[in-house]
Amino acid sequence: MLNQNQIPLLDSLKACAERPHAPFYTPGHKRGQGISKSLTDVFGKAVFRADLPELAELDNLFAPSGVIQQAQQLAAEAFGASQTWFLVNGSTCGIEAAILATCGTGDKIILPRNVHSSAIASLILSGAIPIFIHPEYDSVLDIAHSITPTAVQAALEQHLDAKAVLMVYPTYYGVCGDVRAIASLAHQHNIPLIVDEAHGAHFAFHPQLPTPALAAGADITVQSIHKVLGALTQASMLHVQGNRIDIDRVSKALQLVQSTSPSYLLLASLDAARQQMALYGQELMSRTLELAQEARTRISQIPGLSVLENPPTSLIKGGKGGNGESPGFVALDKTRLTVTVSRLGLTGFEAEEILNDKLGVTAEFSSLLHLTFIISFGNTQKDIEQLVQAFSTLSKEYRKTPSPAYSLLMSEGKDLFSITRNSIHLSPREAFFAPTETSPFKETSKRICAEIICPYPPGIPILMPGEIISPCALEYLQHIQELGGFISGCADTSLRTLKVVKA
Repeated sequence: MLNQNQIPLLDSLKACAERPHAPFYTPGHKRGQGISKSLTDVFGKAVFRADLPELAELDNLFAPSGVIQQAQQLAAEAFGASQTWFLVNGSTCGIEAAILATCGTGDKIILPRNVHSSAIASLILSGAIPIFIHPEYDSVLDIAHSITPTAVQAALEQHLDAKAVLMVYPTYYGVCGDVRAIASLAHQHNIPLIVDEAHGAHFAFHPQLPTPALAAGADITVQSIHKVLGALTQASMLHVQGNRIDIDRVSKALQLVQSTSPSYLLLASLDAARQQMALYGQELMSRTLELAQEARTRISQIPGLSVLENPPTSLIKGGKGGNGESPGFVALDKTRLTVTVSRLGLTGFEAEEILNDKLGVTAEFSSLLHLTFIISFGNTQKDIEQLVQAFSTLSKEYRKTPSPAYSLLMSEGKDLFSITRNSIHLSPREAFFAPTETSPFKETSKRICAEIICPYPPGIPILMPGEIISPCALEYLQHIQELGGFISGCADTSLRTLKVVKA
């Protein structure tokens, strides 16, 4: 057992920041001496003294043998891994490295269609061929859950040459699939399970939270420590266990996708966040779960509102439906709160704007029917009171008749995953590097998409390079934009034009 009280990287950074010396190295502000006053007025001066490069005392991120190595070993023990890498380019670079380490050009990877755009970027970088599985879909709530073991098994039997399986655990809504069963299926075919666990870094630290992916058999997981724990934005970790992952390939892949000038502020924040959770994680998460349960209970009693619960109470396509457990929804992260506002006559986009601009509450993200909130140990009782009061006011004062565009979209019964059943004509890599042209939006139907197009957050692409653009996908994107959603990834965010592969 390692001493989890230690913070070797943070301690070393502090010592370097405090050591008097003449700095003739990067960055150019020289330990804050040359930093703009406008920055010091906001952040103070102390943080810039610790904005240091890879000095000898601070180790090297790509070949760690000192304090970074020690910090990563402590993190591996705390999170249940055999080896851990610190990431300064977010979970995005971790997903990219995981796929680069397991798949080469032309190799098949089985993954859900509701992956984050970073997985699509990984396909472009690696040249891997996606075998998409559509996740289980709740048609009443308009929420996609996880891929199911049955769907994974069918894909594996159809594609015996697949090199890896990737799943999202939990989803942006906090929904967890059966990672243990899916890991077992992958291992029966002697291939690894990669888990995008960006939103599940806290699972290892409380028994009332879903099982951590590593504990359930995942081979490689990527976690955004900054999303739900106490690290700085962009600070993430990649964890590996077992012998199905080539450690050297992971390290080499990370050298391709990470900055050669890593921020030690981010790295040190990972060290400190690990120590905090290792020592006080259960206590912190117990309080977080209490706050989340209070918010869930009180908001569910407000007229016109409901919250996502487990097991789901709406009908599930392909599952048991009703109050039974769904194979795509076996657990819910209770620190993630999703509130359905559609019975107020509001879209989630409209409700988000009202809460943010008029009621002093900012959600993590909005979708057509819902608002989703991340409740962490950084939240307070005052935050929960403000959240509940804001929803009470929303229910009493902001009900409305739905707009024609909203009513049309709902009456047509469109859902994200019927729309994303686009046929793949080229691999994402081939389409990305193919000659392209810009065409008027309405004239791109049946053309081959050349860019990643997704409402963000949560960053799930409606269209990706290599897919045939369907009329219903175009219509859906227009409706989402009309209703206040934000479309990202495309060169023309106004959606007047799209990039397509030249005919």
